[in-house]
Amino acid sequence: CNGPGTTKRMGYRDWRWWALWWHHLFLLWTTIDAQTRYSIPEELEQGSVVGNLAKDLGLGLSDIFDRKLRVASEAGKQYFSVDAGKGELVVNDRIDRETLCGQSASCILSLQVVIENPLQSHRIEVEIRDVNDNAPSFLKSDHIIEIAESTVVGVRFPLESAEDPDVGSNGLKTYTLSKDECFTLKVKEIENGRKIPELVLNKSLDREKKAIHSLFLTAVDGGNPVKTGTSKITVNVLDINDNVPLFENIFYKVAVQENSANGSFVITTKATDIDEGPNGEVEYSLGVHTPPAVLSLFHIDAVTGDIFLKNQLDHETQASYRIDVSAKDKGSPKMEGHCTVQVDVLDVNDNAPEIVLTSKPTSVPEDSRSGTVVALLGVRDLDSGDNGKVTLTLPKKSPFTLKPSFSNNYALVTSGPLDRETFSEYNIEITATDSGSPPLSSKKMIPVSITDVNDNPPIFTQPSYNVYLKENGVPGSILYSVSASDLDFGENAKMSYSILDSKVQDVSVSSYVYINSDNGSIYSMHSFDYEKLKVFQIQVQAKDQGSPSLSSNATVHVFILDQNDNAPAVIYPSSAALGSLSHQRMSRSTKAGHLVTKVSAVDADSGHNAWISYKLVEATDASLFTVNLYTGEVRTKRAVSEQDDSSQRLLIEIKDDGEPVQSATVTVSILLEDGLHEPILDLRQKVTEPIKKTGRITLYLILSLASVSVLSLVTFLILAVKCMRNSRSSGSCCMTRTDCDNYKNPNRNLQIQLNTDGPIKYVEVLGGDMLSQSQSFRSCMSPMSPMSEYSDFTLIKPSSTTDFNEVISVLDASLPDSTWTFESQQPVREDSPSGTVVALVNARDADSDNGSIYSMHSFDYEKLKVFQIQVQAKDQGSPSLSSNATVHVFILDQNDNAPAVIYPSSAALGSLSHQRMSRSTKAGHLVTKVSAVDADSGHNAWISYKLAEATDASLFTVNLYTGEVRTKRAVSEQDDSSQRLLIEIKDDGEPVQSATVTVSILLEDGLHEPILDLRQKVTEPIKKTGRITLYLILSLASVSVLSLVTFLILAVKCMRNSRSSGSCCMTRTDCDNYKNPNRNLQIQLNTDGPIKYVEVLGGDMLSQSQSFRSCMSPMSPMSEYSDFTLIKPSSTTDFNEVISVLDASLPDSTWTFESQQDVGDNSNGPRMTKTIGYRDWRWLALWWHNFFLLWTTINGQTRYSIPEELKQGSVVGNLAKDLVLGLSDIFDRKLRVASEADKQYFTVDAGKGELVVNDRIDRETLCGQSTSCVLTLQVVIDKPLQLHRVEVEIQDINDNSPRFPSQDITLQIAESTAAGARFPLESAQDLDVGVNSVRSYTLSKDEFFSLKIKDVSGGRKVPELVLSKSLDRERKTVHQLHLTAIDGGNPVRSGTSLITIHVLDNNDNFPVFEKNVYKVFIRENSAQGGYILKLTANDIDEGPNGEIEYSFGTHTPDTVLSVFAIESLTGEIRLTGKLDFETNANYEIDISARDRGTPTMEGHCTAHIEVLDVNDNAPHIFLTSQPNSVPEDAPSGTVVALISARDLDSGDNGKVTLQLPKSSSFNLRPSFSDNYALVTGTALDRERFSEYNIEITATDLGSPPLSTKKTINVNVTDVNDNPPVFTQTTYNVYLKENGVPGSILYSVSASDLDFGENAKMSYSILDSKVQDVSVSSYVYINSDNGSIYIMHSFDYEKLKVFQIQVQAKDQGSPSLSSNTTVHVFILDQNDNAPVVIYPSSAALGSLSHQRMFRSTKAGHLVTKVSAVDADSGHNAWISYKLAEATDASLFTVNLYTGEVRTKRAVSEQDDSSQRLLIEIKDDGEPVQSATVTVSILLEDGLHEPILDLRQKVTEPIKKTGRITLYLILSLASVSVLSLVTFLILAVKCMRNSRSSGSCCMTRTDCDNYKNPNRNLQIQLNTDGPIKYVEVLGGDMLSQSQSFRSCMSPMSPMSEYSDFTLIKPSSTTDFNEVISVLDASLPDSTWTFESQQVSRKTHTT
Repeated sequence: CNGPGTTKRMGYRDWRWWALWWHHLFLLWTTIDAQTRYSIPEELEQGSVVGNLAKDLGLGLSDIFDRKLRVASEAGKQYFSVDAGKGELVVNDRIDRETLCGQSASCILSLQVVIENPLQSHRIEVEIRDVNDNAPSFLKSDHIIEIAESTVVGVRFPLESAEDPDVGSNGLKTYTLSKDECFTLKVKEIENGRKIPELVLNKSLDREKKAIHSLFLTAVDGGNPVKTGTSKITVNVLDINDNVPLFENIFYKVAVQENSANGSFVITTKATDIDEGPNGEVEYSLGVHTPPAVLSLFHIDAVTGDIFLKNQLDHETQASYRIDVSAKDKGSPKMEGHCTVQVDVLDVNDNAPEIVLTSKPTSVPEDSRSGTVVALLGVRDLDSGDNGKVTLTLPKKSPFTLKPSFSNNYALVTSGPLDRETFSEYNIEITATDSGSPPLSSKKMIPVSITDVNDNPPIFTQPSYNVYLKENGVPGSILYSVSASDLDFGENAKMSYSILDSKVQDVSVSSYVYINSDNGSIYSMHSFDYEKLKVFQIQVQAKDQGSPSLSSNATVHVFILDQNDNAPAVIYPSSAALGSLSHQRMSRSTKAGHLVTKVSAVDADSGHNAWISYKLVEATDASLFTVNLYTGEVRTKRAVSEQDDSSQRLLIEIKDDGEPVQSATVTVSILLEDGLHEPILDLRQKVTEPIKKTGRITLYLILSLASVSVLSLVTFLILAVKCMRNSRSSGSCCMTRTDCDNYKNPNRNLQIQLNTDGPIKYVEVLGGDMLSQSQSFRSCMSPMSPMSEYSDFTLIKPSSTTDFNEVISVLDASLPDSTWTFESQQPVREDSPSGTVVALVNARDADSDNGSIYSMHSFDYEKLKVFQIQVQAKDQGSPSLSSNATVHVFILDQNDNAPAVIYPSSAALGSLSHQRMSRSTKAGHLVTKVSAVDADSGHNAWISYKLAEATDASLFTVNLYTGEVRTKRAVSEQDDSSQRLLIEIKDDGEPVQSATVTVSILLEDGLHEPILDLRQKVTEPIKKTGRITLYLILSLASVSVLSLVTFLILAVKCMRNSRSSGSCCMTRTDCDNYKNPNRNLQIQLNTDGPIKYVEVLGGDMLSQSQSFRSCMSPMSPMSEYSDFTLIKPSSTTDFNEVISVLDASLPDSTWTFESQQDVGDNSNGPRMTKTIGYRDWRWLALWWHNFFLLWTTINGQTRYSIPEELKQGSVVGNLAKDLVLGLSDIFDRKLRVASEADKQYFTVDAGKGELVVNDRIDRETLCGQSTSCVLTLQVVIDKPLQLHRVEVEIQDINDNSPRFPSQDITLQIAESTAAGARFPLESAQDLDVGVNSVRSYTLSKDEFFSLKIKDVSGGRKVPELVLSKSLDRERKTVHQLHLTAIDGGNPVRSGTSLITIHVLDNNDNFPVFEKNVYKVFIRENSAQGGYILKLTANDIDEGPNGEIEYSFGTHTPDTVLSVFAIESLTGEIRLTGKLDFETNANYEIDISARDRGTPTMEGHCTAHIEVLDVNDNAPHIFLTSQPNSVPEDAPSGTVVALISARDLDSGDNGKVTLQLPKSSSFNLRPSFSDNYALVTGTALDRERFSEYNIEITATDLGSPPLSTKKTINVNVTDVNDNPPVFTQTTYNVYLKENGVPGSILYSVSASDLDFGENAKMSYSILDSKVQDVSVSSYVYINSDNGSIYIMHSFDYEKLKVFQIQVQAKDQGSPSLSSNTTVHVFILDQNDNAPVVIYPSSAALGSLSHQRMFRSTKAGHLVTKVSAVDADSGHNAWISYKLAEATDASLFTVNLYTGEVRTKRAVSEQDDSSQRLLIEIKDDGEPVQSATVTVSILLEDGLHEPILDLRQKVTEPIKKTGRITLYLILSLASVSVLSLVTFLILAVKCMRNSRSSGSCCMTRTDCDNYKNPNRNLQIQLNTDGPIKYVEVLGGDMLSQSQSFRSCMSPMSPMSEYSDFTLIKPSSTTDFNEVISVLDASLPDSTWTFESQQVSRKTHTT
């Protein structure tokens, strides 16, 4: 028996049980022989074959009858049978899988096949596969759902599930729903895998848009072909009152004449409600807040919405009415819509105009000018609009005219000259006519008498003033005095001066200066600093004291003059600039003129004050050094001597050119060091005796030749360096110009442009032809040149247009008389009047209709970055008016340029770049540097470098940003001598552009000393060399002179280039005395956004030099992108043109430079920045004329402001003082006050001249709700007649609080109302106005409501309650809010209204169950009518909306309805039928809960009822097969019989255990489910027990348990079996190679203890692989006796060992077998001859030719013969022997290595052709050999090797002919070099006169060349504006190494760089196999085996 497995540690008893379990399992394994499984589809026809049962069980057809094969089915029906004739299992009856297994995923019919003799049981399982023979189906094909349109999104509605009897993939897989935007489908999968479709509301329903939704639900199975079932779902949308009535217009406007009759129709308002039924019926009414005045005039029809007139209208009383109209539906709750009707009352002309004489006519002076006031009058018309517009007319030819003054007030003024003698009095008839229809008019007569007045404004002596002020002046000193005059007299002629406010550097100008108001003197308030402020301007105004006062303005330009107040600042040496010493090093071999260092300083001043000079003040040795006065270069005055102190200290003084002089000092410390060692030629001392006659002369010649050679070489190198520098900079040509007056620059518009899309990243320069650029640059860009002080060019940014007629003048304060002028110079006369046309600027646009601008071609950012277009819009009027606009076009860069490689230059042209590097190089060594540029800008120009491919990627690395190629590790001997790097260069644009460069690096060993230096010439003494020596001296002198002249020319050239900015030599003969005080101009741009201004400042010379040189080179690769222009200024400083610079970010920004030139002395008036044409001046003059007429007519206007409610007698203001009248004038001039109001609110206190309050003033009574309340008074004074309009503004005081018409407001709002709905509230009324009126409304805090204020016409504020969040009655039924109206007075007043909101319930909540799933258990024997479960659902709505009814789901099957019932009110579920666990173990019931609202809402849940099993079925025992006879020696576990047990119960009730008697010799072992085998448990003895009666008991595990018993009879017989056994487990066999095929290899044998058929055996070889070939191809075996034979001979070189698997098998049933292994070892035989591998030609059968010098000594290695032997061991040992030789005494061959060496030195007698025949033998038996022939050619060799030369000590040389010969050759070489240098220099100068083209630098020796600064880089920081330019260079040592390590491509060894040097092992005995692959020797292997051999005893 088995116990359950546990997790605790097992004890001794546990292990016993486990051992017993495994024992029984083994017995069962031998009992049940096989198990077979078939798979067939359902619905097969009767007789269909399932499978060949006999074949699958290994039975013959006779066994079916002999062994009584039978099939027993566990099912109740026999579905299968066996065809005895064929042994096939066939279908016996129709098989329906759905009937057999229902919805079970697996359907298997178990069959037991029983065979006797011996007894065997086979379990046959037949899997019944489902076929898709059933389509999904719904219970109902139509389904109707009603859903309220208020249902929230996301609500789910369960749908009827489809049923599909098929299972698995053929079963129901999914559901699909026809497309509908409001609904989606979700499939819910429950516990048993059942899928329930749910309809999900995906979008809120709107019945008004769609009332019915028709959907199709489709159930889809997974079969092939797919089957489907469909159900139609009709969704009826139930209406709720969710739409408010909507008016056709929110705002209606209608006009009604004021004389319309009562009851007249006004307008119809119409609202519609798209709801249905009562929800859509609308009633109209006027708004609840409609004022009584409106209700008394208008009424509305509640049904039609028509508005009618109730009473008479009067336009003069109220001109407009605003009516709020409401429309309510009859739904529940009611919804309300609103609109506004504005009724405008049209005026009717029913009032005639009235003329009122404000003042009586006064006398008029005869010399009065036109416009003199004669009388004041007013006109009134109570009508409005055109009816109220009145025009006054006078008789024609009258010298008087009427001019309007204030509203409806006029002045009668003179319109021409008067003559009192001609007309002393006029009677003027005035006619007033309105514009009504028909018009009404009235007339009035005015008499006028004539008398005599005069006036003039102040005038300045000049319109503008120029003042020059030195910086650092004394604060308070006078700056300038201005003066003005006034032709008037008395008070009108008195003037005061003032400064108009303006900004200077964002500070008011009044902070800098002030003016004496009496005399016009201007004083400075503090000192000025030229470096901070250079120029500013002051606007001065002169104003008289007349009434009205007149004034005029003048401009004072203040120019600050620079003073020398800044000392020079040292910028190099940088350490010296910081106050410490500057340390320099210098070699003692330095010659005179050597540049030691250069001191650079700058001066913040400008002009002469910034000119800097340098002087050596103190020095350790003043005779050794000198300092250039202008450049600061420190040079040696003489050569350094050994006596000079090694430490030199220089104190250099730096002064400027100002007054007083400012200075600074810098200390330079110079350390003199010994130079490098002497050259190799000097070190190699010849060991010779002194030459008596010519040694000294020869020595001198050698020294002279060396000097001349060095001079020539230096000249050549200087020229080469110069050419290289010219190729990178602008200093490339030598152009001398003696006259620059006639110079024409064909490309003057050179431009500098800086990108502003971020920090400035680069500076780009573009130029035209080289000649013009070099000239212009040469004359302006070299601040260090002596000519630089005459520079007369300045950088400005030009316009983008090429055609313009405008004169542009630029002011330069420091250059008086200078003006830069473009294009036309139209003259202007100095006496030209104002308005004279100076110039006309015109622009045309091809598209003149709509202003669209089109591009005519594509743009290239690299050529054009920005340009501007001037667009003019011009009308066609008369006069025509126009205005201009500027369009700035910015071209955006695109990544359209790939990086261009600029170094290596050869790689840039597409070829390889070759580099050399020493093998001694360490990690981090700089090999080379790849440089590239990108023509794009910004991110598109950022370049990165990457190593794409490499011969050895571990050796090199490339810096991502700099392109430096460095070694990652030290170079090893194993590294390939040729390294190839492919470097990829990418930019950062989109798309990425890239380029590649290939660098080839050759690794070399360090070279030996130069041969020419080491080889000592062994010559014979020459007796007579005097004449040759003389010729050499003369030749040497000639070459020296030529070299010196060349050197001097080059030096002069370099000096001239250093003065002219490296570009040209321009001479000016006529401007020596010209001093440009502002030559150091800098351009400074702010970069914190778009460029806003350009400022020109003075700076230091050195910084300019650097910037100009780094950016202005015409040869620079980036020079084609600039956008500044070089122009030449003229000599004037006065100009009057305005230059406006448009900035896209500052549309109104303008730089203005005002003119210093006066067009005329009479030009007055305001200055304007645009050009005014003739027509513009006419209109302007006419406007000023009318203005002055009005000014002289109305002498004054006074305004007072008082609060309302002042006490009577309160003073308003001193009227007499304000009108400049004395107290006597009140009586004398008859001052009187006339009010335009009906009541006299004010009077004049005659004693004090004060205007006082005469009556109570209530602003609300006077002006009502008018914002402005002004009482107009007309003060009339006679003698002369004057009218003063006095306005008294009545200020409102906060004496009224806001009030609501109702203190309590009740609103009813349905909870279904959508968020955002607005509900108008009544407005509060406040009689105050302005800030004192209602300013705002506030609402008490509530999360559901907010307040919006709607401003309507007239400034009225209407509060609206806004629903911020959807209401939920279930959370809160009543909301109480407080609406507060607040005015803006001080103190604040407020009014409050209480708003009560009742939330009306909607049926918007569906019933919700307490649980979604209820689970309950019930026993199957429960009584009917019993209580099972109670369900509870809640609905939080009220009334019928919250009452719930329960029911089963609509899709509940009948099987559930027949067993269960639910109480509709309580939700209790009870049992109504009988349960049977064996029939149905669980039920899943859908429950619905519905409320009684409209529309009905429904909730759902699921009840899961599981039936508990009861033990009500006893087990049954079935005998599957009759008991068989059992052999007495049958082992334990032998099957005796097969039985099975069944119990219909489940769980423990269905678990059955079988038991035998305790003393039984048999056991029961389970086989398949509920099937057992009766097997033997111990050894049987037939003599003791020939028969057994076994009682079996079956018991289930129920409570209480049930059991049954059965007895089985068993008989005992005999059998036996044993497997064969080999004599050995393995065999070792040794076989020589090349054996005879068919010979015996070995014999194996085995024995079997059985007898008869079971003891008969057969032998076989099991299949295996030997070298991918079956072993049966090598050997075969005799199946009867076990003898093994070979099938062919073996080759040791191909196969050394293999093994054979031999099997012995008996003939029993079942047969038994055993295996053994035979190991076969192949022994080597000497069957391979040696093979020559070197010499290779000899190996191929031809001669090997070698060359040898006759100078070869004994032991010299001539060659080496190499051979290999494919055999192993001793057979592969090779020896070499000289078989034949031309001269056997000359050569010897090493026995073991094959080296061919000389036995003796080669003599002259030896034959020049030697032939050697070398025999090569191995050490095998028999011996194998080969031969090779070597042909050696003896040749005369070169000189002795270097090592031999170094060891020789020669005798004194008496003859020096050979030395002289060498000198002649050297002299010829130097001469040629000097001549070539001279010619190159000449050609170079000629070429430089035309262009700055670069030249090629030639290097004759790369070994000694050390380029100290090869890798120059220009680096600009990009983290902001450009701050500095840095020049970097690589180290000298790394570069020299790279040059020194380069290997000559002509080297004889360069073509053999395929070999690798490795260090050999020190042992001679090794057993490692070294394989060398050679393409010419396929499959060749060199094998070196161990010398120690261990032999084995096994032989064949």
